[in-house]
Amino acid sequence: MRHPLYQFLGGAVALATSLASGPAAAIDPSYHLSEENVLSVAITGDMPGLVARDGKLTGYDGDILQIAADRLGLTIKPVPMEWSGAIAAVQTGRVDIIGGNVAWTKQRADTLAMTDPTGYFQNGITSKKSSGWHTLKDLENRKVGSMTGFSFLPELRKLHGLELSLYDSTDAALRDLLAGRIEALVGDPPVIDYALSQNPDWGLVNLAFTDNDPDFPLLTGLGRQYVFGLSKENSALAADLSTQIRALWTSCEVKAIGKRYGNIGEANYTPSAENFRVGADRAAGWTPPACEK
Repeated sequence: MRHPLYQFLGGAVALATSLASGPAAAIDPSYHLSEENVLSVAITGDMPGLVARDGKLTGYDGDILQIAADRLGLTIKPVPMEWSGAIAAVQTGRVDIIGGNVAWTKQRADTLAMTDPTGYFQNGITSKKSSGWHTLKDLENRKVGSMTGFSFLPELRKLHGLELSLYDSTDAALRDLLAGRIEALVGDPPVIDYALSQNPDWGLVNLAFTDNDPDFPLLTGLGRQYVFGLSKENSALAADLSTQIRALWTSCEVKAIGKRYGNIGEANYTPSAENFRVGADRAAGWTPPACEK
């Protein structure tokens, strides 16, 4: 019998054929695509981020990318892979884009062309409801799980006595948490929130960090950004995707998309008060998008 997690996290890896987009449009010759007129997308398989199902992209980022690709006249091709190798696959040209709850960091912006944000988030701790942990100190001297390649791992390793286990999938991490092999999980907030909403009998809760500690900005910072990442040579395509993403913010369609996947909290649509991308990968005058309705 398959574990219940597979009911909502599975399925993406089985689909690797091209997905038809909208009517053909003139493709910008400055786009550097692995296949002509085709946007190959790394599919790492976690809902509610970005998966391929029933002939189209789905998930919060999936819906946004499908709309943007249609408007740019690009056909979507999903390429299943583990998260741990997805960024390298973009850098080497195996795929054109990675998305699905990919966090913006200065380090990633130095090596990838990153779009305007599709949404915002704050990290938290998944634990038993009876524990209800939500501070850095709660994780000291505990067995804690997280995901391979996540940007906040160096900060997590600073915590006193923390014993860290890394996983290639949220599925595996949650199974170990339920089995008691780890005591807490610091993972991908939308993926975990979606999993818990589908399985309330697990007795788990995901609570945002309340520290907002400047010494742990990636772990505890407010209003961090989810983006799509492309190779640096695809900066023109990243800019055009950003235009489409910003249009969805202007119309507030992002909230309608988010509602379909349980992203209803205002934290998902509220940028940080600190405009941290200006001077990193955005010029002076750029501001993060927000709903205008």
